[in-house]
Amino acid sequence: MRVITLCGSTKFKGQFEQANAFLTLQGNIVISVAFFEQSDGFEISEEQAELLGNLHFRKIDISDEIFVIDVDGYIGNSTRREIQYAEEKGKAIRYYSTAMIP
Repeated sequence: MRVITLCGSTKFKGQFEQANAFLTLQGNIVISVAFFEQSDGFEISEEQAELLGNLHFRKIDISDEIFVIDVDGYIGNSTRREIQYAEEKGKAIRYYSTAMIP
């Protein structure tokens, strides 16, 4: 059993849910985003965005690996920072685009 944090743009809600189910059914503990502000059209302030970013770094800290939701190769700036942070912490990194999720 591994602890895996999902990372990626919140515009990919469906793919987050798909990856969460797939990884959970493999016996992993999956940590996701708090909510999907982009796909749900939820406005957040700059301070809230910073808070959510810092919380996500803490989620990465307690994880064994991150799973990047990179639909059509898209990786935004926040996700790039999360990947870099995970690399610096020695976390394993896997990608949605190569995971062969049914």
